[in-house]
Amino acid sequence: MRSMVVALFLAFACQAGLAQPATVGSVPVAGDDYEIAPASEVMALPASLRERVQREILHDNPGPHERLERLGVFLFSPDGLGMTYVETANLTVAQAYEARSANCLSFTMLFLALAKETGLDAAPQEIEQILGFRQADGTLYLSNHVNAIVRMGVRRYTVDVAGDQIIPRDPPQPITIERLIAHYYNNLAVDRLAAADYPAALALLERALVLDPGYAGYWSNAGVVRTRNGDPRGGERDYRHALELEPDNTNALFNLAGLAARMGDRPLEAQYRKRLARIQRNDPFHAFVQAVNAENAGDLARATRFYRRAIELQPQEHRFHSALANAYLKAGKTSLAIRSLARAQALSNGDTRAAYSERLDALRAR
Repeated sequence: MRSMVVALFLAFACQAGLAQPATVGSVPVAGDDYEIAPASEVMALPASLRERVQREILHDNPGPHERLERLGVFLFSPDGLGMTYVETANLTVAQAYEARSANCLSFTMLFLALAKETGLDAAPQEIEQILGFRQADGTLYLSNHVNAIVRMGVRRYTVDVAGDQIIPRDPPQPITIERLIAHYYNNLAVDRLAAADYPAALALLERALVLDPGYAGYWSNAGVVRTRNGDPRGGERDYRHALELEPDNTNALFNLAGLAARMGDRPLEAQYRKRLARIQRNDPFHAFVQAVNAENAGDLARATRFYRRAIELQPQEHRFHSALANAYLKAGKTSLAIRSLARAQALSNGDTRAAYSERLDALRAR
């Protein structure tokens, strides 16, 4: 993503970033003195937490709406769990309870476990792609996002610990509990990859694949680990399997193109890059990242062109309009900046809308 001059792409859930495979980060890491929990224990509630739920939420047999409201207060109030969002806190439910911190994945698992204990009808959801990435040591880390939905008759409530901090490309889709837990192992695998502990990373990805063998992202990540571990042929097999499962998987395509380049197969590299370019032409996030890169390089004409393309593909995203306004300002086009910022304001709400209003007033006062 950044300049696309990276070696590999990783994928993970919740933490903003990825290396053309993607995953969530974690506080404790696999290996060393840290014991990996089996799948049956990842979402298990400690006995002391069960007792608190009975005593503080269910003591007077409240209705479902009251249970949900009490659960929200219980999760965040100082008198309850006082949970805080920590992007790198990729923890089991028991660990999150002990640490009082969680990222979006661990928080979603904790909420779902508590919802089940309180008798609420809740399930996990996934946003397959969000605009978030980080780059380190030749690896680009991309991320997706998970949250929970609570169903009460015809009503639906979304529970999301970081919803206001992400830019989603598509609406959330339901996933299984198995995939949710598989994401946990996948994220730990990414931690191990960053530490160059390739055997542990592969072992963790194997746990993820046992739970959800049809998820292309895990196969692409396994390909990254094998390639980094000196097994490019094994990596290629995993990348190709990812494409069999998901023909438009950009992580696998990017990694295969890079692998073909390193092996000197220019025609094959061109074939993969052509497929990748076809997909990226209709990807608002790709356009946005290209715009940011151009703006950072001082090419404001190219930046505004790509910002407009991102807006064309995803017109309701207020942050795209705001970014375009900033580029116009740098180019000295104040009237166009005001127009774009006004559109960003119209698409936003709450504190964000108020902040846009202040900026608009300042620009108009010029």
